[in-house]
Amino acid sequence: MAGLMADSIGWLSYGSFFLVFAGTYAIVVLGLNLQWGYTGLFNVGVAGFVAVGAYTSAILTTPDAADRIGGFGWPVAAGWAAAMAVSGLAGLLVGALALRLRHDYLAITTFGIAVTIQLIATNAQALTGGTFGVQFIPKPLQGWLGTGLAWNLAYLVLVMGLLGTVYAALQALVRSPWGRVLRAIREDEDAAASLGKRAFVFRLQSFVIGSMLMGLGGAVYAHFVGYIAPEDFLPILTFQMWAMLIVGGAGNHRGAVLGAFVVWGFWAAAGALLRGFIPQAEQARGAALQVVMIGVLIALMLVLRPRGLIGERVQVSRTTPP
Repeated sequence: MAGLMADSIGWLSYGSFFLVFAGTYAIVVLGLNLQWGYTGLFNVGVAGFVAVGAYTSAILTTPDAADRIGGFGWPVAAGWAAAMAVSGLAGLLVGALALRLRHDYLAITTFGIAVTIQLIATNAQALTGGTFGVQFIPKPLQGWLGTGLAWNLAYLVLVMGLLGTVYAALQALVRSPWGRVLRAIREDEDAAASLGKRAFVFRLQSFVIGSMLMGLGGAVYAHFVGYIAPEDFLPILTFQMWAMLIVGGAGNHRGAVLGAFVVWGFWAAAGALLRGFIPQAEQARGAALQVVMIGVLIALMLVLRPRGLIGERVQVSRTTPP
């Protein structure tokens, strides 16, 4: 009986851990979906904006540290708000400089910016802790609930509440006239401009809002794990977020959320499978097979369901013959 209870608690703990990560990634993917799915902005620098949000909240909320800037002791909620603000500012600066570029050129630029941010995090030791990262990031409600299963479940409720709020807000935005302009710009920017719409302004707004959500996702991640380092924000993170959007379906917020849960589940299952079949000495190399398996999943989705699991609905106009 005791063993069964222990197994149940173990599975519940792992399930809450899995869902917190999936919900956090879903927030990031919703931001990417606004940029790409609704506006057509090819942002390959997702990891950079996630890092900005994570480090901003971590620096502002951690206790005093002798080896780096910190000790502000802000409340976690204030840290999350600051993460969104700083990530949005970063998105504004990047967008003002880069959004006049198109497609591949925008992708290269945003990728370079993300790599630059990761290198700054690695080398600016006085600010980010360098390769040692930022430790002792406060966890909300930890003083009341401790660090066990109760806290994991409480944080899961918090993350799902945030995800639901972000989802509802974005749904309202994309269904508004502002959202319809975004889709018009995505389909034919020249036609939208001919109707008096300032395409660059709308593209910039979309990019900033998406970057703010990526920063929020980074902050939520930082306060869950309690420790961040530059290797948490490598380009593989951007690859994962794009895989989630492609699998779930761009241009549909339900698809973005579903893709986050499906791909994260596939990633976790693939890791467990590889650990079971690959010898311990070769597991460091074998970890690269996870990326290969995600690549295969993307290829299959593009062949079998090009619009993803829940892609954007295609509006077909029908005219009645005279």
